[in-house]
This record gives sequence, C-alpha cells and structure tokens, in this order.
Amino acid sequence: METSLILGDHAFESRLILGTGKYSDADALRRSVVAAGAQLVTVALRRFNRERPEEDLSAVLASLPGVTLMPNTSGARDAAEAVRAARLARDLCGSRFVKVEIHPNPHHLLPDPIETYEAARILAREGFWVMPYMPADPVLAKRLEEVGCVSVMPLGSAIGSGQGLRTFDMIQRIVKDSRVPVIVDAGLRAPSDAAAAMELGCAAVLVNSAIAAAADPPRMAAAFAAAVRAGQEARQAGLMNRSEEAVATSPLTAFLGQARP
Repeated sequence: METSLILGDHAFESRLILGTGKYSDADALRRSVVAAGAQLVTVALRRFNRERPEEDLSAVLASLPGVTLMPNTSGARDAAEAVRAARLARDLCGSRFVKVEIHPNPHHLLPDPIETYEAARILAREGFWVMPYMPADPVLAKRLEEVGCVSVMPLGSAIGSGQGLRTFDMIQRIVKDSRVPVIVDAGLRAPSDAAAAMELGCAAVLVNSAIAAAADPPRMAAAFAAAVRAGQEARQAGLMNRSEEAVATSPLTAFLGQARP
C-alpha cells in the first residue's frame, strides 16, 4: 500500500500542498503551514525578495523544518514568460520543482493549455520537476505526462471560486489513465472537497484560498489535513459499490422463519 507521495526524487508524507497567496500576514501563513503539516509549498516568483528580507516570503517558508519550496510561474502570460520565471526562481532558491501556471486572461484565470504544454516540455527537458496547473482535460494530461511532468494538476473549478469539484467526471478519467500523481489544484472550498478528491483516487490536493480566506486559517489548515487523510484512507479501504435500489443491511427472512412455532 502506497504511503508516500513520490515527486521527483522526493517522498512526501503529507498529501496536502499549500499555496501562499491571500494570507493576512506572514505569521498566519507560517502557522497554517505548520497546522497543515504541509511539506511542499508553492511560492510565486514575485514573493522572493532578497533585497528586503521582511518581504521575502520564500525565506519565511524555507526556515520551517521539513518544508520544500515549489516556485510557481503565476503571472506568466505565455510559455516564454513561464520558462524565464522558472529559471530565475531556481537560481534564487535552488529548487528543481516548478508549478507551471499560465493564465493570460485576468477575468477567468483559466490555464492556457497550449502555452502550458510548451513550457512544460521545455522545462522538463531542462531537468525541472514540472507540475503543471491545467484544465481538467484527459488528453492534455496524458501529453504532459509523456513530456516528463512529475505530476499533473487539473483544476477542480476556477481559481479562488470555491465552487469545489465541478470537474469531477474529467478528473476521474484523468486518474484512471494517469501514470503520474494527479493533484487537484484550484477551486476547493471545504475539507469535504479535499476528501472527495482523495476518495476519487487523486494523489494530493493543493489548497490556497480556502485556507487563507478562512476566519481561522490555521484551524482550517488542520481540518483540510484531516480530510485529506480521511479521503486517502477511505480510498485504500475500498468504497462500497453504488446501487440503484435499496439493499437491506440486516435481512430478517431467515431469522423470522426460525422464530415460527
């Protein structure tokens, strides 16, 4: 039974990956990462600031034991910008991980499938451990796997929308055909969404807004961590089959027959 999440040459015990935007301050973020038990945390290139340490979010996270940074290319509008951002981030923090994130339209923030594929192809060839944020498209997922991505990260719904697993059926298809970890990224609102993704067979979930925008982010982070563990345990235990009709849980026929004089 698989217990660790294998990405690149890393084995992670936690299957809850955290984003780092929208937190009220660095302390709330730090406490949330600790409460979640997160071991992989994604940081946008613009949050690296060696000139002003008080604004250098990467330094805050790197100081936490057991935390690996995954720079992301948020803000990139095409493959060229994403590749440039990934290279700069690797120079700054030394991490081979990169979350390829390309959404040129600020109104819906949906990932560009063509530019995402191109950036992933280039970066994987350069030795990055590429984890692309992508539409929930089974064909694209397979193509990204074939060019060397260490995972695929289909959206559950639009970034920051809190609409949950609107792409449930497509993610189910991706999970069925994938030979790399499938990680749901974006749109999750409640811990129950994370549990449902894990029950579906996803290897992990990436959560940002649902925790950062909660009234008590560290407490919500702990709730998500518990939900991820519960969902994985349920998947491994084997969910019961669905039935179109009611099925008695305690048939009484034999018992009543034996009770007759």
